[in-house]
Amino acid sequence: MMDMMKLLREAKQMQAQVQQAQEEIANATFEASSGGGAVTAAVTGTGTLKSVTIAPEAVDPEDVEMLQDLIVAAVRGAQDAAEAGREEAMGDFQSMLDGLNLPGM
Repeated sequence: MMDMMKLLREAKQMQAQVQQAQEEIANATFEASSGGGAVTAAVTGTGTLKSVTIAPEAVDPEDVEMLQDLIVAAVRGAQDAAEAGREEAMGDFQSMLDGLNLPGM
């Protein structure tokens, strides 16, 4: 019975740590740029777009398509960075769960 109580305590602590890590990631900002820094996008840890910064020299009325492509590339890069941050943060907890050898986990 003692082992079960210890396991429950550890599970509760881990749950609190996971929740804290999720909150930290959600509040974090991830950035990426494209076109050599002509366009920069920032997203939250959940992937929500926060801002897009466009350098004046990137605005060419004759080539709007290029600017659009740079924006998409910057946003995708920032979202990929956020995803990598989430995976890194949660990977530590997955390793802990794997180490517990719990059935069904």
